[in-house]
Amino acid sequence: MKIAITGCNGRVGRRIVFWVLKEGHTVVGADCVIAQDTDFYDNPAFSFHPVDLKDFDATLKVFEGCDAIIQLAAFAQPMDYKTKVHNDNVVITWNVLRAAAELGIDRVALASSANVLRGVFSTEPTFHYFPIDENHPCEPDEPYGLSKLIAEMQANTIVRRYPSMRVASIRIHMFVPTRAHAYRQDYFRARGDLWGYVQMDSAADAFLRAVTVEMDRWTGHETFFIAAPQLAADEDRLELKEKYFPDVPVKLGWFESGTKGFFDCSKAERLLGWVHTDYA
Repeated sequence: MKIAITGCNGRVGRRIVFWVLKEGHTVVGADCVIAQDTDFYDNPAFSFHPVDLKDFDATLKVFEGCDAIIQLAAFAQPMDYKTKVHNDNVVITWNVLRAAAELGIDRVALASSANVLRGVFSTEPTFHYFPIDENHPCEPDEPYGLSKLIAEMQANTIVRRYPSMRVASIRIHMFVPTRAHAYRQDYFRARGDLWGYVQMDSAADAFLRAVTVEMDRWTGHETFFIAAPQLAADEDRLELKEKYFPDVPVKLGWFESGTKGFFDCSKAERLLGWVHTDYA
């Protein structure tokens, strides 16, 4: 399969390019940043295209001939909490989706974020129940999380008009090479992340599955939380919950489930066949 990967030179993008190439696909890399230190530039199955994805015509051109798109191009945090992160992220994602529709590319995966919740970048983390699943209310109070939530609304919009399209919004957690990299000394400050993470190769596997699984597995637009089942913390989840979120209710069966984390990723397992693996 010929897969376009936007934001290919970013921290997340590089790892996903590596994974997709390893699995035998051809990659069309697109980014406004030109990198000199990547291992895959010499791979004959990879081609790089410098492009500003805020330019719709340029976006359309770079995707010609592709079978699928993995959209990663975006600012990955709120920065100054003002306008640029929100505005650029929203325009880029719409251009990618609209270009895919124009070209008849029906398989698209978007990099969404666990920050569609009111989490680590918010003034105060707010959760309605544990474990968190895709039905949990999304109430960001900052521009990065808002841009990701709007991207999901854009995906809902595009599949209504182009029902042959299938879009997955991959709500990735903290993207790290190993669980140890996600550990934080200050558990209070880390509470907005719910002490969670996703191992980067496992995240890459989720993105690739989102554009390669059989089309009859699901239709339209779906969101998926992608997080490890265990915490980057030494304390038990129940101890952390009682210490930092004592008033948040829990869903029936969570205490007895044996899971060690605060996210329910069973939807990703059911529709994508994805289960978190710590590859390193």
